[in-house]
Amino acid sequence: MTNIREVLAINLKKHRQARGWSQAKLAEKVGTSTQYIGTLEIKGKFPSSEMVHKLAGALGVDPTELFYKEIDRDTIARDAQKAAVGDIGDEVSRLVADFFAEKMRKFGD
Repeated sequence: MTNIREVLAINLKKHRQARGWSQAKLAEKVGTSTQYIGTLEIKGKFPSSEMVHKLAGALGVDPTELFYKEIDRDTIARDAQKAAVGDIGDEVSRLVADFFAEKMRKFGD
């Protein structure tokens, strides 16, 4: 019989890997250690509700999806695409802001 800690471990790893993220990248996004993420993925610990929300937010999924016993591969792929588009959008926004900040500095000179 599968327990909830095992379901979370499996789903967390599947969602993380679907995005091509290392444990370190997920840890960085939620403000924790790589070791903690690894411990969750081997069923060594169970996260607080606050951490579940952070993990789900970073992965771009509803927190309840981390507890589904079976996850459809199409759903994971769709969620990974949404997360990737979000990451790209964030990067583009930073680049545009940097570009205009530089232009404003030159304009002020």
